[in-house]
Amino acid sequence: MDVALLLAVGLLAQSLGLSLGVPRQRRPSTLYPWHRAPALGRVRRAWVIPPISVSENHKRLPYPLVQIKSDKQPLGSAIYSIQGPGVDEEPQGVFSIDKFTGKVFLNAMLDREKTDRFRLRAFALDLGGATLEEPTDLEIVVVDQNDNRPVFRQEAFMGRVLEGAVPGTYVTRAEATDADDPETDNAALRYSILEQGGPQVFSIDELTGDIRTVQVGLDREVVAVYNLTLQVADMSGDGLTATASAIITLEDINDNAPGFTGDEFFMEVTEAVSGVDVGRLEVEDRDLPGSPNWAARFTILEGDPNGYFTIRTDPKTNEGVLSVVKPLDYERCDQYNLTVAVQNEAPLQAAAPRAQRGQARIHVQVQDINEAPVFQENPLRTSLPEGALPGTPVATFSAQDPDTQQPQRLSYSKDYDPEDWLEVDGATGWVQTQRVLSPASPFLKDGWYRAIILARDDVSHARLRLRHQVPEGLHRLSLLLRDSGQPPQQREQPLNVTVCRCAQDGVCLPGATARHAGGAGVSLGALVIMLASIVLLLLLALPVALVTRSRRPSADKGFLHGLQDDLRDNILNYDEQGGGEEDQDTYDINQLRHPAELAALRDPLGRPPLRRDTPFSRVRPQPPRLLPTSPADIADFINDGLEAANSDPSVPPYDTALIYDYEGDGSMAGTLSSILSSLGDEDQDYSCLWAWGPRFARLADLYGPP
Repeated sequence: MDVALLLAVGLLAQSLGLSLGVPRQRRPSTLYPWHRAPALGRVRRAWVIPPISVSENHKRLPYPLVQIKSDKQPLGSAIYSIQGPGVDEEPQGVFSIDKFTGKVFLNAMLDREKTDRFRLRAFALDLGGATLEEPTDLEIVVVDQNDNRPVFRQEAFMGRVLEGAVPGTYVTRAEATDADDPETDNAALRYSILEQGGPQVFSIDELTGDIRTVQVGLDREVVAVYNLTLQVADMSGDGLTATASAIITLEDINDNAPGFTGDEFFMEVTEAVSGVDVGRLEVEDRDLPGSPNWAARFTILEGDPNGYFTIRTDPKTNEGVLSVVKPLDYERCDQYNLTVAVQNEAPLQAAAPRAQRGQARIHVQVQDINEAPVFQENPLRTSLPEGALPGTPVATFSAQDPDTQQPQRLSYSKDYDPEDWLEVDGATGWVQTQRVLSPASPFLKDGWYRAIILARDDVSHARLRLRHQVPEGLHRLSLLLRDSGQPPQQREQPLNVTVCRCAQDGVCLPGATARHAGGAGVSLGALVIMLASIVLLLLLALPVALVTRSRRPSADKGFLHGLQDDLRDNILNYDEQGGGEEDQDTYDINQLRHPAELAALRDPLGRPPLRRDTPFSRVRPQPPRLLPTSPADIADFINDGLEAANSDPSVPPYDTALIYDYEGDGSMAGTLSSILSSLGDEDQDYSCLWAWGPRFARLADLYGPP
């Protein structure tokens, strides 16, 4: 290819906006590296095709890139071809060439991010197929366009920094990428913070993406987490953009001292116990809960020289729990005033302010309880001669009651004496023998006999009193009753107490308290217990009444005790007294046996019915009469009874016809009553009783003629 041809190709490339190189004769070795310059004669020029540049995303297709031509044949007498990626290799069909004119065309849009350059081979043949020129390289460079946005490597960047960090402290780095050519401005990235939810606390390096603090006073207790909105832009900040977030957490430091919620605390504890919690001390700390900067530690500074108390920390609530580690004695000290301090597990920062309530006062009131008597010498050892006679003194037990402010009387008794050998004076504790102890007793161990003596006091009640001023009205308390057993048995008892202003006689003054008094008194539970007790007593009294009633006939036999020895025939009291064999109807015999009980059942109030002829002045029943004490008083007893019956408004008179219950049909027996056929006792003939034998002689004496 001659020089004129190369220049023509160069002009064509320039008109197409392509970049072509024009060879110079000065440096043939550089322009034609695959040819060696001949030493003599005319220089033979070969093909020289500089790199061709074309923009990616070019849309006017097909687009002519370059024209190649050999100077060895006239136009139309040579055949041109190309091969390589984009032609006969993938991606195929991107480039093509006119085989007669040598024009190379772009047939598809290019993407620099996929392929940034193509290297093709160009061939020139004559019409007979002979090679006109040596094959040469055709390089096509894809020019980058800003067709890719920058992308952050993460959607959210996490960072942590200590609260109170100095300005310029590194937090984290935000990173982004751009698929465009890094050698161009299309990939020149710049970082910025669009929003950080308040004053400018953080900054970002626009070139590196490093995030740092820019202000003092980062306080976790004010803002614990910051959410930043980041932006990255190509074209040195003027091109395409993308956003991401940065979450920055402030790590806690111990910059807040713990403090009590109050200056004073009031608690109560029972004497003579240990290992129990007295109360809780509430504290406040603004540092991170659960961290050593928040965890509280308590110290008793004053008021407990003997070490009765200790304070531990509740890990869940951070409260101080005051407990008793040694039993307290109400008689020795009834109140303790403790000074307590609180601090954290972690040391407090030097610049952190101290809490105003780092110390508090605890007033512990000791409650008096009934303590068991104590023997000064326990066990008490003594000796006796073998075969000691009954009444031999053994020892005197003397116990002391710790309740010195509650004078009580002690009593003594035996708890364990397997041979029942000893006798204890309950008032003095004096112990003596009451029999001779056998040397062969199995309870003698190496000559020692073991017995247990008990000492008891007499407190049987507790006194309730006010310790502080309380409002008037009804107060519902819960009392815990507990014995001294091991283990102790206890019961919770509700109690309603009315607080009022009292007069000199102890009675509540009238006023506002009276409105609250309606709820005072016995609680519902206590009332149920009382009612149940009454029902139980009635159930227990019923069998006793039945037994007493069943024994009445035996008591009545006392009047005829003289006749009991000779009785052979017995009067039987049957349950049924029907009208004979043909009587098939039922009846209620109870009305004949117990008319008074029947009358009581008929009257809802339990009062006997009154006769219609009863005067208004005689409406109260007569009191019960005493039974006769001797047979001679029987006549007077009967006469008095008749008079009482006549005057009793609740029963018919003696000479009144009584209506008995129906006794059935078909009975051949006549009536048993002679009342309807007689007007008085004087008309009755009792002389026949003498003929009935000595058993009825007493009745004949009473009712027969004188």
